[in-house]
Amino acid sequence: MNIGKQICILVVAVLLAISFTVFAEEETDDVYMLEEIVVTARKREQLSFEVPLSVSTISGDKSDAIRSSGMDLRFLSNRTPSLQMESSFGRVFPRFYIRGLGNTDFDLNASQPVSVLYDGVVLENALLKGFPAFDLQRIEVLRGPQGTLFGRNTPAGAVKFESARPTQTLDGYGRISYGRFNSVNFEGAVSGPIVPSVLSARFSLLAQHRGDWIDNEHTNEENVLGGHRDFAARLQVLWTPIQQLKTWVKVHARDLDGTARMFRANILVPGEGDLAEDFARDNVSHDGQNEQTLRSGGLTAEINYDIGNFQLILLTGMESLTTFSRGDIDGGYGAAFLPSSGPGVIPFPSETASGIPLLNQFSQEVRLMSTGESRLAYQIGLYYFYEFVEMEDYNYDTLAGGAQDGLALQEQKATAQAAYASTTYQLLEDLELGAGVRLSHDSKDYTAWREEAPAVTEAGILDPIHQNPEDTVWSGDLSLRYQVAPSIQTYLRAARGFRAPSIQGRLLFGNDVTVADTETILSVEVGTKLRLLEQRLHLNLAAFNYNMQDQQLTAVGGETNFNRLVNADNTVGRGLEAELLFAPVNALQLSAGLSYNYTNIDDPNLAVAGCGAPCKVLNPPGSVEGTFSINGNRLPQAPTWIADVTLRYMLELSGGIRIVASTDWAYRSRVQFFLYDSAEYSDDWLLEGGVRLACQLPDRDTEIALIGRNILNDTSPTGGIDFNNLTGFVNEPRFWSLELLRRF
Repeated sequence: MNIGKQICILVVAVLLAISFTVFAEEETDDVYMLEEIVVTARKREQLSFEVPLSVSTISGDKSDAIRSSGMDLRFLSNRTPSLQMESSFGRVFPRFYIRGLGNTDFDLNASQPVSVLYDGVVLENALLKGFPAFDLQRIEVLRGPQGTLFGRNTPAGAVKFESARPTQTLDGYGRISYGRFNSVNFEGAVSGPIVPSVLSARFSLLAQHRGDWIDNEHTNEENVLGGHRDFAARLQVLWTPIQQLKTWVKVHARDLDGTARMFRANILVPGEGDLAEDFARDNVSHDGQNEQTLRSGGLTAEINYDIGNFQLILLTGMESLTTFSRGDIDGGYGAAFLPSSGPGVIPFPSETASGIPLLNQFSQEVRLMSTGESRLAYQIGLYYFYEFVEMEDYNYDTLAGGAQDGLALQEQKATAQAAYASTTYQLLEDLELGAGVRLSHDSKDYTAWREEAPAVTEAGILDPIHQNPEDTVWSGDLSLRYQVAPSIQTYLRAARGFRAPSIQGRLLFGNDVTVADTETILSVEVGTKLRLLEQRLHLNLAAFNYNMQDQQLTAVGGETNFNRLVNADNTVGRGLEAELLFAPVNALQLSAGLSYNYTNIDDPNLAVAGCGAPCKVLNPPGSVEGTFSINGNRLPQAPTWIADVTLRYMLELSGGIRIVASTDWAYRSRVQFFLYDSAEYSDDWLLEGGVRLACQLPDRDTEIALIGRNILNDTSPTGGIDFNNLTGFVNEPRFWSLELLRRF
């Protein structure tokens, strides 16, 4: 065990010891009940305690703390049970994994089995999913198939972001911080009435800047990479002309200009996977260019109209996006056939880019929901989705000054229609039966072609290739919830979900367009939710088992920079999840999460190409030379263990000043980066901790805080590039900042 891990365990142990000492010393009458969170996991407002589903919420102080470094959505990774995240695409392309199910594909057309919804609207393309989180009411993580209410591409679960809504009182806040790497982060909102009791609005703004802090040793340039400038804004208007009618409209936009993912050549030790001893976060040796831009915007409108004991809901969403990202993929300079290259052996240079000049998404949902007090509650709905996207993949000749040397194009129209019904029935006073079913039809009209081939391939122009996959699939769920006592709920849930057919057509270095058939999953989950010690302790427990048929997997890399989709006959998974929230006294709060996930690919005939880099593959050879059997492998980016813990302590001082200290820690166990397992392309564990020490002034509306993230400077590889050399990329570095918060 290294010294960093020892220190971390010691710190956590001391904090726990302090907390239990405080428990013993505080007066028992100085306690308060924890608030039960209201969620919309079943598309109606319900107490989390009453939802027969493994669901986590992140809000308030915890949300503020883990977002404080200005990181993109990956701040959520390992912060709730069974949720892992990573990205090889910088700040704009988060990849979500729940219960081991995700997609390592970096193609702009890649689909994911985890759906992301912002204020109820599905964000389908992976780059839309990266819209920043700010001025939120809460984040909900729904684990397990969500096919009834949220439809396609939710076999693993869903992540829901809910914005803070307009208010009828004038209020708001501003939060600004300055920290390491000349980082400046601002988040603020103002909300209030325009016409009292009729019209209100809320404006929210996020502005993030980080200076360049990485040196390029190859060009002898200092502080030329690693920075970004990221702006996002949201305007909401809420109109309630009569009691029965509520109309809410939101417009939002994002503008990003910064650095793409920093690939680093040969940072993984051959045969081991550890980081090289001379690895340093703050320098690279690149001879290729690096840039990333993204512009996105959208509109969401929701109309709620009460009709007696029913409510009619219309939800409309429109999204658009353009983006371009270019990087030095080999992570080094030169080539083995030149007089100089490095760091380490660089067989050949690789510099590529991907862009979306046009993406438009439209979705419409119409839903009728019962609202009256009745033993029977139900909702029925219709859903329509349309997407059009153009994608471009470029190759550049680094040795010729970065001149364009390859262009492949993709174009896709996708549509989806669905009808669904969901109901709950109170069989007995303490026993509830729930059931739902959804029928979905998905179709895609896809074309890919190559206008210019990289000279090294000698492949030439490739005529358009067309694919038109479509499928009609049913999904659904059945649940039984039993209230053992007012403070104890148990449930049993079975659910079926699916992911629509996927298409992969990166034709820069290959001539094939691959299609993966529909994947389906059947999951069974049993859980218990307890509210104990007079609502001072919340404990949620869940156990699950799933079987996935025809899982869509992406064979990334290999001997060429090319991706290929495959279907695995069968994938099995099982696990346990636990969440704890404990507030023994007003001054102290403890939250913790723990999950165990076992995943296994069960397909004796499935083999994929090994790495082109000199890595040590741990799987047996496949039937075709150069391939390796992945039967029995865990899924990529699927840690067995995920754990997180947060401690918050509040100390009252004389004069009304209050000190609030908190620390949070997140851990995940070993992950492999690709479908095959190798000694190099994996990471044994990751452990990141944060601290926040705040001083609240007597008015309670002003706060000054010192913040630290990844305080032990855990340096872990989180992914790699396997077709050239032992290229990898790592987690975010240690970060500190000083923050000023003002509420009004």
